[in-house]
Amino acid sequence: MAADHRTETVTIAANQAGERLDRALAAAIADLSRSRLKALILAGEVTIDGRTVRDPGQRVNAGNAIVVALPPPESATPAPEDIPLNIKFEDDDIIIIDKPRGMVVHPAAGNATGTLVNALIGHCGASLSGIGGVRRPGIVHRLDKDTTGLMVAAKTDRAHTKLSAQFADHGRTGPLRRGYLAFVWGTPDRPRGTINLPIDRHPHARDKMAVREGGREAITHWEVLERYPGPSGKPIASLLACRLETGRTHQIRVHLAHAGHPLIGDQLYGSGFRTKSAHLSIDAAAALEALSRQALHAYLLAIEHPVTGKTMEFRSELPADLARLRTQLGIPPASEQN
Repeated sequence: MAADHRTETVTIAANQAGERLDRALAAAIADLSRSRLKALILAGEVTIDGRTVRDPGQRVNAGNAIVVALPPPESATPAPEDIPLNIKFEDDDIIIIDKPRGMVVHPAAGNATGTLVNALIGHCGASLSGIGGVRRPGIVHRLDKDTTGLMVAAKTDRAHTKLSAQFADHGRTGPLRRGYLAFVWGTPDRPRGTINLPIDRHPHARDKMAVREGGREAITHWEVLERYPGPSGKPIASLLACRLETGRTHQIRVHLAHAGHPLIGDQLYGSGFRTKSAHLSIDAAAALEALSRQALHAYLLAIEHPVTGKTMEFRSELPADLARLRTQLGIPPASEQN
């Protein structure tokens, strides 16, 4: 065994007899995900009573001494970059950031640098664990490039596993909450509601999603916070608070557009509403022109800390471009707000 390998030793208890090797190790070593352990087994880094085992499904016996060799994590494929981050909270396990507009979360074709992942690797450095064998932050949820607001990333395997489980549960049995502020065209005909419609890839435009029968379950709860009158006095736009019960790609954008109230500034899903800007005041039209993105902000994030178990809630104020839009649309008197 190489000298730079770190090892973990596990002795199988009687109540674990007969379990799969990867499952027994995942229960015993909280810092490593089951998928990471499976990869180590397949790579020949695990022994049972001194014998190398390469089958993750191998059944274990009470009293087996299992040694897991952990090679040092490889360098992250994305390069670290010195990109300023608006950090709301950070400890040894997680980091909460307030993402700016224009920042892509993951490197991809056309966005190999300047992403949140590049920034997190540059900021966290050696404090990141080897998630999946590569030193990188654990991204457990995403925001679109031009959606601003709160995100959490994991800095350890254990935190990544626990946070992923929270987001997969969508807050149904835990404290997870995700809240968004959405400026939309028009005004819904009731103060609050729920959109429960499946979402899948658009049948003709591969960069878009769409409400489609047979798609994945998608549930968005919304509430009207403010209504904005146009120069004629009739409502022309609204501010909605949205809460996600699922996390599909472009979910809020797709659901609100399908309901006839697309996000202001959304060129992908609200292109048919461009002429609405002609009905805005001069100042509001100028604010919309300067916005040049969808008017969506992730203002609320509540999670259970993956290690301490403490419920943590974070809030983010509207960024300057959306605050300006709200002001120019005309913040209604308190008596007219819902």
